[in-house]
Amino acid sequence: MTSSVLDLAPVLPVVVLTDAADAVPLARALVAGGLPAIEVTLRTPAALDAIGAIADGVPDAVVGAGTVISPRNVADAVAAGARFLVSPGWTDPLLDAMRASGTPFLPGVSTVSEVVALLERGVTEMKFFPAEAAGGTAYLKALSSPLPQARFCPTGGISAACAPSYLALPNVGCVGGSWMVPADAVAAKDWARVERLAREAAALRG
Repeated sequence: MTSSVLDLAPVLPVVVLTDAADAVPLARALVAGGLPAIEVTLRTPAALDAIGAIADGVPDAVVGAGTVISPRNVADAVAAGARFLVSPGWTDPLLDAMRASGTPFLPGVSTVSEVVALLERGVTEMKFFPAEAAGGTAYLKALSSPLPQARFCPTGGISAACAPSYLALPNVGCVGGSWMVPADAVAAKDWARVERLAREAAALRG
């Protein structure tokens, strides 16, 4: 895979799965739609099994773990097969664990001081969360001049409608969102709908 999670696709699907049996067909639909990178959040008991199922059963997918908030989460996610890690925020112990894992990671930030602190530690790629609530495109645009070396994956409140305005910013590599994996489509196992939404999302950066 590329060394950067930000360069895999314009949109990083953020997936919450309550049944690991849905993981493989969901991942196949996303990959078929042009979104190979998939963030499975560690918010449910099924998450680690889902990551393992995708890692084993969908070779064209690049599966990662989201909502990584502890060194234990890091170890469990990597053991399950996660190929990248995403956190909503960071602490020094969490950052150390993510770095030590040898797995690409996106630590979460929402303030200028957090961005500067990560740059001091040699980290230039970050998740901006919660994007819409924390200032949206105007905030990220304001960061691009004083901190041009920082690149972001904004996540949180992003939709198909506002994603293009984020993707147009020079310091945004991709956006994270869940609109292409709506809960009702997953519940109905409507993988064709997921694939169609993924294809539309993959085309957002023309």
